[in-house]
Parts: sequence; structure tokens; C-alpha cells
Amino acid sequence: MSMASVTLKKGQGRSLKAGSMWIFDNEIDSVRGQFQNGDIVNVHDFDGYPMGKGFINENSKIRVRMLTRNISQEINRAFLYMRIKEAWEYRKRTVDTSSCRIIFGEADFMPGIVIDKFEDVLVVQSLALGIDRLKLEIIDITKEILSKDQIVIRGVYERSDAKVRKNEGMERFKGFIGEPFDTNVTITENGVTYIVDVKDGQKTGFFLDQKYNRLAVQKICRGMTVLDCFTHTGSFALNAGMGGAKSVLGVDASELAVRQAKENARLNGLENVVQFQCEDVFELLPRLEKEGKVYDMIILDPPAFAKSRQSVKNAVKGYREINLRAMKLLKHNGYLATCSCSHFMDSDLLKKTIQQAAAHTHKRLKQVESRTQSPDHPILWAAEESSYLKFFIFQVCEEN
Repeated sequence: MSMASVTLKKGQGRSLKAGSMWIFDNEIDSVRGQFQNGDIVNVHDFDGYPMGKGFINENSKIRVRMLTRNISQEINRAFLYMRIKEAWEYRKRTVDTSSCRIIFGEADFMPGIVIDKFEDVLVVQSLALGIDRLKLEIIDITKEILSKDQIVIRGVYERSDAKVRKNEGMERFKGFIGEPFDTNVTITENGVTYIVDVKDGQKTGFFLDQKYNRLAVQKICRGMTVLDCFTHTGSFALNAGMGGAKSVLGVDASELAVRQAKENARLNGLENVVQFQCEDVFELLPRLEKEGKVYDMIILDPPAFAKSRQSVKNAVKGYREINLRAMKLLKHNGYLATCSCSHFMDSDLLKKTIQQAAAHTHKRLKQVESRTQSPDHPILWAAEESSYLKFFIFQVCEEN
């Protein structure tokens, strides 16, 4: 551990003082003492007031990621145990923990690391240099804490293959931590069984953040004809089928995802109700309209169209287009479930975009649900990046 000390510029660190976990490079006045990138440093305000401790990395615009506001706190095994224990106790209180996110980076005061639990398998994503040095100890402590609740972890897989690692001066990596195991893991959520591919699936293998949004869909789709767009491995479509939908069509541009979705349908005995096809949603929706197809419910769960502030304008066009097309395909008093997983597409902008689509199609929207990510992906106020998922269900009514 270094003895280096970071001093903020006068008037800087406003977000830090409001509760954020990040200090950007342009907020720092000086760094005194010797350190290596990834070391823990002390942080002071311009006048010497102690702000806490965090990891420093000169490769990143996020120059310091804070670990604690107590500058006297030792960053040791006991500290890590306390952080992980608190995160796990929070999950036990707020979510179904059979499969859940155990650690959500900054929102659990452990910046740069994500740990997902899929039944008896852990998937780890390390995105910051400082926390990467502690990764193996964090995994060991997590397994120890889970064992006290009679949960024995049989394998750990690392999915540190995100592009943002490059911003930290780190190489992208994926592979086993410890002994190899079958990376197709069977989980059950909301009564639906899935095979999760933790090795090659998107992100860490499965989108746990939509857990209760899927359940919201399951509860209202009995007897409906349903179109699920951007279905990935079929999670919303299968929840619709499990909820008693008359028929469901799930669509995704990935052949691998569609193959996995079909297997998941068979696993749940829903292959006669829930069908899947590989196609581009932006091409499919206009064609369905020309063919005169209509549905009782349409689900839109697209990837993040806005991955930076600069891409928001084009993202708005994409969200408006798919919502507009979906509204045209709905029966009178049909239902639309629509969402955005982009932090940069804030809730007000998404609402405005959906309303514009409704106005263009002469529809009126009756809000059924307004939701966000599952509680195992907690939103830390003052850390805007932790709030990203917006999810709505509307009844879509004709203007008459």
C-alpha cells in the first residue's frame, strides 16, 4: 500500500461530497508521495480536510475510486469481509437469492467489481485496476460468507471481457478461477427454468436486473397473443408463456440467443406456445404492420442504444421508432412493456420519447407499471451511473 496523498482543487469534488464514489482527473490539484497505479491513496480536500481512501489509476479519467470516507480505515480482509457481508445481508432481505447479483460495484461501496450468483456458480467481472488486485481475496470471502448459509459454490468464472477495462490500462479477460466446470448453468427464476451460458452469454450470462419486471409481465398476459422483441434467450417470452399467454413470438438478431431460447422453451414444456425466430426487429416490425398482424401485448427490451452522451440523439430516434411501430401493431386496449437499459437515456427523456410515439400514432397511454432494476442492483443516490434501467407497462388505447 502506498503512502501517497491526493489533494483536490478548490471548488472541486462536489459530486464526491454529495455521495459519489468517483474523483475525475480534472478535479485533482496534486498527488504527493510514491505510488503505483492501483494503489490505495489518502484523499484530502483543498484545505487538508480528510475525504477518505480510494484506488488511484493514472490511466483512467476516473482517477480515484473511493473505498471509504474514513481516512483511518485499514483496507484489509476484515474491511472487505464487512463490505461483502453487508451486501449479502441486503440481498437476503430484498430479493430471491437463488440467483442474484451479490456485489454491484460502487452501489455496494466496492468500486469496479460485480459478482453474480447463478445457483451454485459465481461469475465475476472486474473493471478497475485497484479492485482487480483484491479480486481473489474478495471471491474467497464471498464463498466463506455464503457457506455460513449452507451455500456451497462449485465454481467461479471470470467475465472481465468488457471494453471499459481498456480505460484502466487492463487487458480484457475471461476464464475459470479455480477448477473448470460445466459453464451451462441451470437456474430457476419466477418459476421459469433457464440454461445460463456464463462463458459466452451476454454480460455475465443472464440479465438478472429484469427479474421482477419479467414477473410483472407474467402476471398480466393470460390469454394474450404476445410479441417479445429483442428476446435474447427468451426470458420475457417464457414468462409470458408461463403466465398463460395464448401464443408468444420471441425475436432476436442473434442466432445463438435464439437457439438458447428454443432450448429454454423446451426445458419448460412451452415449445408449443412460445416460438422464436432470428430476425432484425427494425426490419420485422414494419413488415408485420404491412401484413396486418396485431397483438394483445408487445414487449420491447432493446440493448442500450445510448452508450455515451454523444449517442443520445440517435438513441432517441431508435427508441421512438420501435415504440411507434409497436403501438401500431397493438390491438385497441393492448399492452406495451417497454424499457431502456441505458444510463444516458434518463427517465424523463424516455417518457418524452414514448409520448411522442403515442402522439404520432394517435394513441393514448394508460400507465400500468413504472419500474426500475431489481433491488440486487441497488441505486446509490449521488452515483448516477448506478441508475440505468427504466421499465414501463402501458395499456395503449385508441383516440376515440
